[in-house]
Amino acid sequence: MKTIPTCTLLLTTALTAGAAERNAAQRPNIIFFLVDDMGWQDTSLPFWKDTTDLNRTYRTPNMERLAAMGTKFTDAYACPVSSPSRISLITGTNVAQHKVSNWTLHKNTPTDSHSDSLTFERWNYNGTSPVPGVENAFYATPLPQVLKDNGYTTLFVGKAHFGALDTPAADPLTMGFDRNIAGHAAGAMGSYLGEDNYGNYPAGTWTKPWGTPMLEKYHGTDTFLTEALTLEASKLIDSSAAVNKPFFLYMSHYAVHAPFKADKRFIQKYWDRGMSEVEAEYAAIVEGMDKSLGDLMELVREKGIADNTIFIFMSDNGGYSVGARHEGANAPLRGGKGACFEGGIREPMIVYWPGVTEGGTVNATPVIIEDFYPTILAMAGIKDYKTVQHIDGQDFTPALTKGGGARTIWKERPLYFHYPNSWGERRADVGVPQSAVRMGDWKLVHFYEDAHNELYNIREDISEQHDLLKNPTPKYKKIEAKLAKSLSDYLRSTGANMPVRRSTGQRADYPDEVL
Repeated sequence: MKTIPTCTLLLTTALTAGAAERNAAQRPNIIFFLVDDMGWQDTSLPFWKDTTDLNRTYRTPNMERLAAMGTKFTDAYACPVSSPSRISLITGTNVAQHKVSNWTLHKNTPTDSHSDSLTFERWNYNGTSPVPGVENAFYATPLPQVLKDNGYTTLFVGKAHFGALDTPAADPLTMGFDRNIAGHAAGAMGSYLGEDNYGNYPAGTWTKPWGTPMLEKYHGTDTFLTEALTLEASKLIDSSAAVNKPFFLYMSHYAVHAPFKADKRFIQKYWDRGMSEVEAEYAAIVEGMDKSLGDLMELVREKGIADNTIFIFMSDNGGYSVGARHEGANAPLRGGKGACFEGGIREPMIVYWPGVTEGGTVNATPVIIEDFYPTILAMAGIKDYKTVQHIDGQDFTPALTKGGGARTIWKERPLYFHYPNSWGERRADVGVPQSAVRMGDWKLVHFYEDAHNELYNIREDISEQHDLLKNPTPKYKKIEAKLAKSLSDYLRSTGANMPVRRSTGQRADYPDEVL
């Protein structure tokens, strides 16, 4: 991979169409299955050393089946909220570089909630952009564009959330996708229910910003949104399998995002267990999402393309632990969506690559969401590509090969998390401005509002309950200094956006400035 100047974006199409088609004929199909707001424990497939009460609560047999075929990653990470993760995925960059550090919606409009002590420097609240010159947006070469330029049919279904309303990236078709079903600027749906027209009123219309578009045929029916998207994705796979050309399907569910509704196909069993209405609805949405995964797995088998189709399963951030859901919703992890603690950033991830992954393997390599960009291109056999942005992600395919599927690679590689913003739903450790770094077993979390660091050994204390800096030994102070320097140097080197103190008008402290 090479980085090119902004003025030479068109070089991304340097491969001739004929060469791309010849090379593409042997390339695998790739289905990237992304779930919205699904926590690390929201599955019957354990991602920890123990099976937990939450694992016993949910029913996800198809996740179990996929893991039995491929590799389960126990230490996979994303960003604390949706837009930063989705921009990292599609651009291959860390949030410190792309600066889409909070969720996006309206053009030129930040979404930060109030902080008594901080204001928030301008960040890229218009999202990403595939073309230069869009203000408050990160200009980048999108992943699907590189795949398309190299002979792939590129398909998008579900939640996009790449760019704000009335900006180019609000439409996935500008991002290199050949087809788009239901993707637009908003990060949630008006309703999961076909009876509610998925938030569009009246039926047959598109009600911005929350109505889900392009599903008018299901308006007024009892088709749950998860099922409608799966049916539409199946049609795209059908048409793509009929031609001698590989496809990339970005299957991006709105599930399991709030506002929750009852999926009548699955909810009765959870009612029968005596679960609260909110938790029963949530569990049924999880099970419906899992059915979608199973339906797509079965479809590629029926089409005779299973042996040449890669499945990647991932979530975009941790599960809710505020509002309608309780603080322990991600146990044993601390926090949830909107936090740099493990509950907000640690994700369920599975990769099945036919002929490459060894079934039932478990891998503890720490990986982060920007790693998918170079990894997917490596899976596709695309090596000589050019981008206008520097790619931060790293190719983790060596962790997938037979005989190496359980091998931890780059154990000491630092992973950086940057949330210098204020989420709409807050408590002491969720939704507040934070940054963090994980390096090996050690994790440092920096709080901007009161300028302090916390240090955890997440192998010994996965729940992050024992801050080792409360009564620090010289050993822990040394580790704090090492991690604080690594995180601070990274934020400085990328020019990451930082909060500003109301009292002084000055930048908030970096982690190494509070030692």
